[in-house]
Amino acid sequence: MTSTAVITGMGVLAPTGLGTASHWRSTLAGRAAIGPISRFDSERYPSRLAGEIEGFAPQEHGIPNRLLPQTDHMTRLALVAAEWAIKDAGVEPGALPDYGIGVVTASSAGGFAFGHRELHNLWSKGPEHVSAYQSFAWFYAVNTGQISIRHGLRGPGGVVVTEQAGGLDALAKARRQLRDDVQMVIAGGVDGSPSPWGWVAQLAGGRISTVDDPERAYLPFDADASGYVPGEGGALFVLESPESAHARGVRSWYGEIAGYASTFDPPPGTGRPANLRRAAEIALEDAGLEPGDIDVVFADGAGIPELDRAEADAIREVFGPHGVPVTAPKTMTGRLGAGGAALDLATAVLSIRDSVIPPTVNVRRPVPQYGIDLVRRSRNVPVSAALVLARGHQGFNAAAVVTRQR
Repeated sequence: MTSTAVITGMGVLAPTGLGTASHWRSTLAGRAAIGPISRFDSERYPSRLAGEIEGFAPQEHGIPNRLLPQTDHMTRLALVAAEWAIKDAGVEPGALPDYGIGVVTASSAGGFAFGHRELHNLWSKGPEHVSAYQSFAWFYAVNTGQISIRHGLRGPGGVVVTEQAGGLDALAKARRQLRDDVQMVIAGGVDGSPSPWGWVAQLAGGRISTVDDPERAYLPFDADASGYVPGEGGALFVLESPESAHARGVRSWYGEIAGYASTFDPPPGTGRPANLRRAAEIALEDAGLEPGDIDVVFADGAGIPELDRAEADAIREVFGPHGVPVTAPKTMTGRLGAGGAALDLATAVLSIRDSVIPPTVNVRRPVPQYGIDLVRRSRNVPVSAALVLARGHQGFNAAAVVTRQR
């Protein structure tokens, strides 16, 4: 039984780049990828910006034509991310014992595009076709199933649906499976909502920015914060125990998921405080670390004043005023649903590897009362441990501690 999960492979697809190296170069350079929606005609919507992945052609990345009718854009991205992670880890799935590799993914907004297509089928072809509710249930399992089928993986599977917190929650479930002696797990999240139905659903929440200037639309912790910009993409990882990695001849890896916690906020109007702080504290305790051991916090960065204030309060209460550098590189991609926290964790691992904290772009007027040390330009400092925070709609909180190989 292992107490930690090591990251031996990563597959990243984001608006900032296809592949880990491309994403990291753009992130360090502060190149934002938010712009006008191209996936559908957004002229009639009050919000018209998104973080979209450009240049992705499924067939060029090995997705066979026979799979195209059975999948949607998000599933194809997830299939490619999984394949890249497996190759990056140097894994030969067929060489491992039966039931030795599991798959745990997270999804939330990605199902809207598939559901939109199936509703169109329902309306155009009659009631004998699949319902919207059935299509959502099917979609939430499809990423895990397609990844497992494609690579012949017969280990335990699962799907987590906790919106923006889902990427961390999926990794935590994978970590628990490793503790149950599963040898290896592919885990993380790839998600996104750029489809007409997905857009309407996001707009109904009242939190999307209606600003048309890509540089001013999504500004977490800024005095001009007015909402967030949705995006698409995320990251999948190969997680395994240190014993498994050593048995394969692997002597070094990206880092370790050393701690994790999840909490749930009380219902609005009760007057009870939010529980993000508690999630951070439990994650640190799980990792056996003190607040002073954390070199950077990757913030959830809602871009909504009351939520930014609540997150800043939690960070300040744990670390003290200006007690730790805080960054939100998702200002370059938008919020990616279940893929957002997974991408943040991948970025945190790269931050540790290269000892550099990526920037929070476009924020010009950070709110002084928040009392946080917001990193607005890349900062070259030693980084050995990072705390990644995530909050999902309706009260989900998650926190993960990732460290250098220990």
